[in-house]
Amino acid sequence: MNARRERLAAVRVYVVATPAAHGASWEAALEAALSTGLVGMVQLREKTMDDAAYVERAQTLRRLCDAHGALFVVNDRVHLVEAAGADGVHVGLDDLPVEEARERLGPDLLVGLSTHDEAEVAAAAGRGADHVGLGPCFPTATKRLDRVPGGGDLVARCLPHAGDLPVFPIGGITADNVAAVASAGRAAVGAGVLEASDPAASVRRLDSALRGSGSRGAETPRS
Repeated sequence: MNARRERLAAVRVYVVATPAAHGASWEAALEAALSTGLVGMVQLREKTMDDAAYVERAQTLRRLCDAHGALFVVNDRVHLVEAAGADGVHVGLDDLPVEEARERLGPDLLVGLSTHDEAEVAAAAGRGADHVGLGPCFPTATKRLDRVPGGGDLVARCLPHAGDLPVFPIGGITADNVAAVASAGRAAVGAGVLEASDPAASVRRLDSALRGSGSRGAETPRS
């Protein structure tokens, strides 16, 4: 296990930033969340931004993550991982196939994969993924949903098929509903942190719920 995967294994709270959806205060909210020392990984998700602007924004997030000990990954844009200084990439069903992302990035960088059911979770490690997002769990306004949110039932069904692969429930997760998916010991959260009235407090509540799940979750992340 390389250093990135060791750090990944310790991640409980994973923040997915979609600046176009979160409003003008998203960056301050992200910095407040990171300042808790409890956010282990951040993803930049921008589907329409041109590459040059994306790299500039990614480099800003890279610096923020470095300052607070968090991993940083980009969404979809495998070709920009190096320019962004990212620790890896997250790909979905409509993006570059995970096998090709792994081939392009080599063995040392992280590759995350969106999954939606037991079969996709079970196949993920063999396809080259280091971790998966599993959802949608709850309704969300951040992205258009093609599937009915599965909530805690989805997580409960899929976890036994994951083996040692870290599973991050995703989709509409907040500090108020995370208990329903806390059996994963981890969660990926967007608006639930970046649009919260107190992002730092939201992260602390999320971490507390995930830490107290008594599940297959992460070790304590570095502060």
